[in-house]
Amino acid sequence: MRWTAGLFIFLATPAFAASPICALPGPLPMKGAVSVPTKATAAVAVTATSVAPSAASKPLPASLAEIAFAQHVASAGARVQDLGSIHGLRTIAARSGSQFMLFELAPDGQAGVSGVPIDLSLAQLQSVAAGNITDVGEAHGLQGYFVRSGQQFQVFYATPDGSGLIPGVMWDAAGKDVTRKQVAQIPGAVPTIEVGGASGQPMGDGQTIPLIKKATYGTIGPSTAPKVFMLMDPQCIYSIRAYQELQPYVRAGKLQIAIIPLSVLDYEDQGQSTRSALALLSDPPDQIAAAWQAGGETNTPDPAAAARLANNMAIAEAVGLKGTPMFWWQKADGSTAHLDGVPTDAASFVAALGS
Repeated sequence: MRWTAGLFIFLATPAFAASPICALPGPLPMKGAVSVPTKATAAVAVTATSVAPSAASKPLPASLAEIAFAQHVASAGARVQDLGSIHGLRTIAARSGSQFMLFELAPDGQAGVSGVPIDLSLAQLQSVAAGNITDVGEAHGLQGYFVRSGQQFQVFYATPDGSGLIPGVMWDAAGKDVTRKQVAQIPGAVPTIEVGGASGQPMGDGQTIPLIKKATYGTIGPSTAPKVFMLMDPQCIYSIRAYQELQPYVRAGKLQIAIIPLSVLDYEDQGQSTRSALALLSDPPDQIAAAWQAGGETNTPDPAAAARLANNMAIAEAVGLKGTPMFWWQKADGSTAHLDGVPTDAASFVAALGS
């Protein structure tokens, strides 16, 4: 299978890491980043052979032992390396298996920004983005700026020396998304979801599956088998792993999977998630699963694919997506159930669908 995947954010608690997902960076959907020159990038493509982080805390270098954010990253099972200072901020690398992430530590040590500084001053950004830049305030000693370019947006944090900017998302030492809170009051940054006439209202148990059925998806497996809806990002290693582990049950006629393409990892794979999702949503529904499995995500998108993806993303937000994969199904008694992440026991998971 010719699959690639994005990076894993090393911010989960040990319990969360035991059921891994590709986590959302913040506002959903993240439309993309403002294009600016950079000498380095914190996002790389990795293969789907990566392993989930261990729940066991990894030892920290002595220089990081007293820093709360580094302690939190290590507690999620990542191996943390001190890379020194850039533009007055300490840079760390968090690695698990073949995956890694770079963070700039906030001056107070209680947070980190998932990115590396670029050689662009705040004054230069303010000149380039005049009229499209909003000060979102200071958090953990770093001043943040929301920049919009058309339908795309990016948050930048100014470095203490004033000569660099970090494009990225800030997380605190408890694993909370600080950036999302900072931009929550900006119109359009955290979209109001409106699906099926309901806007921001909690859904009853009987509303979830009918709503999910309004998504564009492809099915694989017999219609007579128990059906599970799988919300996935084509580039997410955990979506890929979950699909692979459930394949034997599909082939045995014990399971039908409805695959709903989403775009979650654009913030770390340079927009490849959106390109892949659009390609899949341009295929006939009965070909989506096969195209994903074969790596066939390079076809020219159908003009209607963008609207299909937007609808899928709105539905994902409405049902509380925090990352991919996410599974929803209807139980025999008519109630609904869901699972975030890779099933820890595929056999038990499939058996429970029919109970």
